Parts: sequence; C-alpha cells; structure tokens
Amino acid sequence: MKPADYDQRNIKIIINNKRARHDYEVMRTLEAGIVLQGTEVKSLRQGKSNVQDAYATFPNNSDDELFLLNFHIAPYDHGNRENHESKRPRKLLVTHREAVKLRTAVMEKGLTLIPLKLYFSGPYVKVELGLVRARKKYDKREALKERDTKKDISRHYRV
Repeated sequence: MKPADYDQRNIKIIINNKRARHDYEVMRTLEAGIVLQGTEVKSLRQGKSNVQDAYATFPNNSDDELFLLNFHIAPYDHGNRENHESKRPRKLLVTHREAVKLRTAVMEKGLTLIPLKLYFSGPYVKVELGLVRARKKYDKREALKERDTKKDISRHYRV
C-alpha cells in the first residue's frame, strides 16, 4: 500500500522560460523526464542553466526518440575531468504514444517543441515542453494590450 503523499512530490522550479510565452502561442503542454549526468544535476541545483535557444526535436525520422538541443547547463564548479559538455543533446523521456503525437504535430502542422519550464519533481528533473506556433509582431502587441486591459480592470474592481 502506498503512503498518502506518494503521488504528490515537492516541486522546485529551476528555470522558467518567460520569453517563450511572449514569442510563441502555446498550443499544448506536456511533462517529460530528462536524462542527465551527475554533474549536470549538481549544476542545476546551483541554478546555472539557460533555456533561451533550446528546442526539442526528433533527430532520426525512423526513431521516436526526442532530444533537447541547445540547452545550456554550465559545467559544475567542483567537477573534474568527468565534467559534462555544456550544450550536449539530452534525451527526453516520453511515452511512445506521446512521441508519435508530437512527431505528427511537428511534421504536419509546422509546430515547434520548446522547453517552457525546468523543475525538480522530488529527486527527478522534469521539463515542461510546449507545442508552440510562432506569433507575428502584431499578435505580440495585441497580447500585451489585452494583458494591460485585464490588469486595469482588476485594479479598478479591487479598489
């Protein structure tokens, strides 16, 4: 029998990609595990990472393996010669069914997979991926205006 809090893990956000929600229209999100080395986890605990230019892709057309590219994790300060490369491709752990859905969305509809959030879920590092479409410049302005009007309305009714 499982304890009551077994399914509820402590979540600690490592990095949040705020710019992604501004530049892209998020169609769908999903959680994926990520395969890391020991020094990478230690460096993430120090908060030394950058997801600005990162994206996820399927390198082989035949495999359903998903990789995260251009995700920078700084080398660990107290590491030795076994330290990791900072921008190596990192494998993402998703189910076969999810991988097939994502592959078809990326191939057919011209969508992109980008990391929105990176966080510790208990002892594991998880990535929240977003299936996104790029926004045009006028869409970004419209989204900013809409957000500002919502803020003004909420301030007006709060007082």
